[in-house]
Amino acid sequence: MTQIPSGQATDAIRHADILIIGGGLSGALLAAQLMRLPGQRHVLVIEPRAELGRGEAYSAVEPGHTMNGNAARISVDLDKPNDLTEWLTGYIAAGGWPESDEQHVPVSEMFPPRGIFGLYVQQRLAQAQAMGALNGSSLEHVRAEVVDLQTLDDSVRLTLSDGKRLQGAFAVLATGMFTAARTPQTKSCGLNAAALDPWDIAAMQQLDPQSTVLIIGSGLTMIDAVVSLEQAGHRGPIEVFSRHGLLPHVRRQPPAWVDFLAQDPSIRTPRQAMRALRQHCKDAMAQGIDWQAPLDTVRQHIGRLWSQATDVQRRQFVRHVRPWWESHHHRSPPLSAQLVARLHGEGRLRIQAASFNGLEPSVSGEVSIRIRRRGEAQTVIVSGAALINSSGIEYDWRRVARPLPQQLLARGLIKPGPLALGIAAAVDGAVLDAEGQVAQRLFAMGPPLRGMWWESTAIADVVSQAKALATRLAVAAAEPARLRSAAKPS
Repeated sequence: MTQIPSGQATDAIRHADILIIGGGLSGALLAAQLMRLPGQRHVLVIEPRAELGRGEAYSAVEPGHTMNGNAARISVDLDKPNDLTEWLTGYIAAGGWPESDEQHVPVSEMFPPRGIFGLYVQQRLAQAQAMGALNGSSLEHVRAEVVDLQTLDDSVRLTLSDGKRLQGAFAVLATGMFTAARTPQTKSCGLNAAALDPWDIAAMQQLDPQSTVLIIGSGLTMIDAVVSLEQAGHRGPIEVFSRHGLLPHVRRQPPAWVDFLAQDPSIRTPRQAMRALRQHCKDAMAQGIDWQAPLDTVRQHIGRLWSQATDVQRRQFVRHVRPWWESHHHRSPPLSAQLVARLHGEGRLRIQAASFNGLEPSVSGEVSIRIRRRGEAQTVIVSGAALINSSGIEYDWRRVARPLPQQLLARGLIKPGPLALGIAAAVDGAVLDAEGQVAQRLFAMGPPLRGMWWESTAIADVVSQAKALATRLAVAAAEPARLRSAAKPS
């Protein structure tokens, strides 16, 4: 992969056909799709990390931080559902993952470390880049952060963190997820400044192994944090606080179940879907079949159901169903779930339904927080040697204190998506501005479209969006070249 530090650009403004802002999973998959398509195009991926294809999620290096889906469920190629399984088989055979035998299952049922999945994405991107080169296309990694964006009549202009500028016919916001633990917020309570990174094992190794650690949030980030603490040698109490006190269920491998949503077109709202799902789960359990079997058929319909729901229906889902949906649908990999269950059984890990009400001053060198336990009117103060923010993902771009989201909002180039989840866009990913007008040259994909499709963070959804958007952009980028060619005198 050609990597060009932004400060080494020789021209005042560098030009490209397509600018991809963000080089994590979303940006890498879009770039790969663009390279595979016929035609010639120059693509720049702007990503401050040293590597493309990893982003926040797949930069993890600890083998215990695994995917929460098994290999057979994951592929970056829509036409090859077994692509990851086949790649992983070869990778293990070459000695790339010696710990894989600890899972005691076939490769297709393994939950690979996220770092290894990132390597898989990188290799598929490299293959696509080589294919694109045969057609005369090129892909470059500009290692920088985009801090501003302007739309012109015939192009989009980006300003980078070092003041350099890029210009392209089209730009795509593939910014990925803003994890709460690593994202500065416009209305900050100082939580992240006082908290340990959930994935920073080196920092956790500096703690007294017997000390108490406080964790806010009980979802998959909390699972990662517990794995990190275990790997760091921590053996003391872990106190977890979340509003509902729900843990992610463990992911199992259920048998196939009838796609009941495809069979019944009368089910059109999230509420109707949840009612039908509960009944099918009851039917499955009555037959001795895992309730996860009916649930796993729902994923492919989520985008359709969410997009056609009214704001009132969406708000009802978020308020009343979301915590249970997250804990049942976004399940924990088996080995991580076993660790959490063991620590809970030993009494070392406690899950409490309580809301976080802010930090409190502490003179003892510990971290103190104020919480309100569910069902109680009074708040109390609890203290520990360390605090971890595992509250998940920040989807409200108005709260993300990073230059680009704030500039886009200030310029009126974007507006919040439904329920302030991500940003608003048309069906094809074209961004809507503050007035609701469809952008002609600015697109988005992946997590920024959470409000449009709900499960816009799942790998399968990102892969599908990347393929559709790449086709759209390839056609649009080729049109000016065709017109210029036609205008040349014969």
